[in-house]
Amino acid sequence: MSKSPLSLALAMTSLALGCGDGSPRDSASADEIGSLGSDSSSDALDESASASASESATTDASSSSSSETNASESESSSDSTSETSVGDTTETGDPCEGMMQQPIEKLIWIANSGQGTVSKIDTETGTELGRYIVRPDSAGSPSRTSVNRYGDVAVANRLGGVTKVYAGQVNCQDTNGTPGIQTSMDAQQLAWGEEECVAWHTPLAHGDNRPVAWTNGTFNPETCAWEDLDVWTAWSDWAAGTAVVALLDGDDGSIIQEVAIPDLPQPWPGWYGFYGAAVDADDNVWLTQLQGGNPQESWLVKVDHDNFSYQGYPTPGDGGYGMTVTSDGYVWLCGMNTRRFNPQTEQWTSVPLLDAGVHTGGCMGDGEGILYRGSYAQIHGIDTTTLEVVRTLDVGQVGDDFIWGVAVDFDGYVWGVPRNGSRAYKVDPDTNTITLQVDGLVQAYTYSDMTGFALLNVNPG
Repeated sequence: MSKSPLSLALAMTSLALGCGDGSPRDSASADEIGSLGSDSSSDALDESASASASESATTDASSSSSSETNASESESSSDSTSETSVGDTTETGDPCEGMMQQPIEKLIWIANSGQGTVSKIDTETGTELGRYIVRPDSAGSPSRTSVNRYGDVAVANRLGGVTKVYAGQVNCQDTNGTPGIQTSMDAQQLAWGEEECVAWHTPLAHGDNRPVAWTNGTFNPETCAWEDLDVWTAWSDWAAGTAVVALLDGDDGSIIQEVAIPDLPQPWPGWYGFYGAAVDADDNVWLTQLQGGNPQESWLVKVDHDNFSYQGYPTPGDGGYGMTVTSDGYVWLCGMNTRRFNPQTEQWTSVPLLDAGVHTGGCMGDGEGILYRGSYAQIHGIDTTTLEVVRTLDVGQVGDDFIWGVAVDFDGYVWGVPRNGSRAYKVDPDTNTITLQVDGLVQAYTYSDMTGFALLNVNPG
């Protein structure tokens, strides 16, 4: 399949820390992935069906002088190269070259809502590298996942609470009293408190905690690392005036700032909260409301990262279900219609979804002008300029619910996650072929930026 220059650069520079051998293959068997029994849980409101740091900088030592070079030339060469040396290595280029666009691991994090866990899956092999409880009682009903520059995930529990899990063991802390790092390596999770790759959990006593989105942070050229990676989330208490957007410290989960939004409309009877979130290139967060017009129009809301002010933009028609921000700066809502919002002009452009009839799930851009979005048993590729359907991927299999989760990975493949199902699919968009199937999930429900690809696309660095 064709790959974008960005995808190729990412693939060539990717590192693997802590888990997985990175060996590509086209499929993974159920035995390799692991399978767990299905538990059941209900979502208080949800849909009708169920409601590091970069540790090493590889430098190219260069600049050698021939034996025929005179002493003054050698001294001059030595002086010039020493100005850009890193440690004992002579460096003539940028020591951080490629590090700004470099995923530490190629992962997809899928929430097992009915089990209260999240699965870490290698996108190249389909191997499940770990499964983690994301609330002490395992009863948070996790649904949205967001992945940062290092592959770490933040998981929002519908019933309250946000949890961060490290991608690689290099950052995990030995805290449980047993020497060494104890962590899940497959589909079997460890007990809460025994698992040492859960970085933090922030309890939030609110029964409507869905949106979650990492910020890009700031790249430090001296350390070749991203810093100030924080997490946006939001909640409500199912009553007017209770909607709150919060920025959490990505290092420890503490609340940096809360932004109350007391005038948020009521787009659906009895419900006032937010449904999805994504950041733009300036780390401002955009949040959506579900439905719309019953009894009030829904809003698309922007919260400014610098001053924590907010602005609500009325959304036409049914509002949105899934949402994303693409590399061209557009904000997208994916429901019965595909809606594009231009933040510069504050204008909406909308086209009906094919065979519209129910609201559907997630969407994500591929960085090359196509928005992939869930569409019942298919994933449709929408041209981000013309809003025409340019690709139709036949994803859903017998026994699946609708394709709710949609993501693009760092090799350009498209992932589809059926709602409340036990499997996920990796699809080659050029050939409309499922190249890999992951089994053993438990009431899977994820349609946010579950790979981290959307985050990098809005701010490549």
